[in-house]
Amino acid sequence: MSEPTSFLALMQRVRSGEAKAAEELLRQYEPTVRRAIRVRMVNPSLRRTVDSMDLCQSVMGSFFVRTALGQYELSSPEQLIGLLVKLARNKVADHVRREHAQLRDRRRTDADGAALDFVAGRQESPSQIVAGAEILDQFRVRLSAEERYLAEQRAQGREWNELAAELRQNAEALRKQLQRAVDRVAEELGMEL
Repeated sequence: MSEPTSFLALMQRVRSGEAKAAEELLRQYEPTVRRAIRVRMVNPSLRRTVDSMDLCQSVMGSFFVRTALGQYELSSPEQLIGLLVKLARNKVADHVRREHAQLRDRRRTDADGAALDFVAGRQESPSQIVAGAEILDQFRVRLSAEERYLAEQRAQGREWNELAAELRQNAEALRKQLQRAVDRVAEELGMEL
């Protein structure tokens, strides 16, 4: 199989929720995500409050959920890397914004050692997160019938133009409808996607 064909096959397997495909993708691309996060975590106080592995798990979890719901159309490894790096950059920036918004006093956090409770290793690994299909089930249950249909069809690899023709709607409107639905459900579940 050629590289583009094998990449597309891997993405289809990931989209369908296959755990082995998710593990393969993690093996190949997780180091890139960790590097992208570590490069952006230049502030020592930030490194004391969040671990790069935690952010990496968050990035990969978001990626797998949104991929399974058909939000991403990736046709090359370069596009995937670009997306994952962008997600990583955004996760770090969001964490920095939250820290500043909450006006954290690092001296209090450091004094009682509470930051040690959040060191990587106590949470599930990305593959365990992916393997747990419960999160996708929770998402799907909260989607309307039309939103669920869109997510299922996208997960099966159908294109937006094809769905738009079938449903007699605008492809971009359908894409945005699904994106808003995923954002809404993520907020309902208290998840950062």
